[in-house]
Amino acid sequence: MSWGVCGAQKGRLALGVVILLLVDVIWVASSELTAYIFVQQQYSKPFFSTFVKTSMFVLYLLGFLFWRPWRQQCAARYQQQNSNLSEPLYVPVKFPDVPESGASRESKTRKKQRVRFSNVMEVRELPYSQAVEAKLSRMSHNPASFRIIGKLSISAVARISFFFCFVWFLANLAYQEALTDTQVAIVNILSSTSGLFTLILAAIFPSNSSDRFTLSKLLAVILSMVGVTVVSVSVMDSPDGKGTIGSLWSLLGAVLYAVYIVMLKRKVDREEKLDIPMFFGFVGLFNLLLLWPGFVLLHYSGLESFEMPSQLVISCILINGLIGTVLSEFLWLWGCFLTSSLIGTLALSLTIPLSIMTDICMQKASFSWLFFAGAIPVFLSFFLTALLCHYNNWDPAMIVLRRVFSFFCRKHRNHRYGIQKVIISCLDCSGVNISNYYV
Repeated sequence: MSWGVCGAQKGRLALGVVILLLVDVIWVASSELTAYIFVQQQYSKPFFSTFVKTSMFVLYLLGFLFWRPWRQQCAARYQQQNSNLSEPLYVPVKFPDVPESGASRESKTRKKQRVRFSNVMEVRELPYSQAVEAKLSRMSHNPASFRIIGKLSISAVARISFFFCFVWFLANLAYQEALTDTQVAIVNILSSTSGLFTLILAAIFPSNSSDRFTLSKLLAVILSMVGVTVVSVSVMDSPDGKGTIGSLWSLLGAVLYAVYIVMLKRKVDREEKLDIPMFFGFVGLFNLLLLWPGFVLLHYSGLESFEMPSQLVISCILINGLIGTVLSEFLWLWGCFLTSSLIGTLALSLTIPLSIMTDICMQKASFSWLFFAGAIPVFLSFFLTALLCHYNNWDPAMIVLRRVFSFFCRKHRNHRYGIQKVIISCLDCSGVNISNYYV
């Protein structure tokens, strides 16, 4: 690997980590605002909150009005539906002026011209999708060349958004439900267990080399899980029993987040191929068109009665949706593409210290020593995983294991060789001909 490519990969990783850190700050602020709406304003409507904030992704589709490349794709798609080729265009032909020698002029006067060339030529254009494929087939095998024009078409982005709309909505709904039952810090710690599920799914369905399974990554995730278990034990003694319910909702959201990011990265291996704003725009559109019957179902089942929010509550939800959902999810997905799916999900761990400090300062919450003892290993697991991916899936745990195994094997061979030398020396001292024995 050349130094230029290696430097570019490290730059991508550094940019991705910075973006994920920014997302952590936004998520903690968004979680605290959601808890304020649910608890302080007594408007505990997780489905309504999730639906409104997810539907705000439709704002990204305004790009079809203001972003020229999107409009060009629409025009090209319309041409493809009406004809494989565009309407013919006739342009004049410009023949090069070639000086003629005396012999050629003489031959032309002797021979009668039998071939006549038209003064105009017919020009037709391929549709956008076919033109991209034709251009790709003529390009070199340089990966940088494919990143230039390898964008997915509008229909392909819409199909991907349709599938992931449901997974993303359910993951966020589970997170919102967890916030109604327990504190923000506890929810964020348990949500970080998505790292374990991401590691398992990424090992089964890898999308790139950053998702390769290593023993060190497994140990880092186990460290995170140990911390999560300790935190879970610390909240089991909740007097109203809601700590356990909130923990289950948090774990469900963690599983769905892992499914969402691993399957999406397997579907789209590079961020250059997927237009992320367009992807989220279609997610918001499908959410708005397909999931509104959930209001009727939840209202008449009594699980969540529909109630119009106050002006303050709807303002908080809209601000939270614009910054905490529309902007942050775009940045988080971009950060996942720049780093890896495992780093992207373990980045949730960094919300832990921010959530703890925020809950202590704003909510006057108190936590037991067991809670802090479990938060520390979860917090460290993110940095360990980022470090391993930074050094190209460095696996120090496997290196140490191999060296220990090699040391004991060598020690066993030396011990066996020493016993053989002792036996041979004893036989030699006894006057026995050792050449007749195989030791």
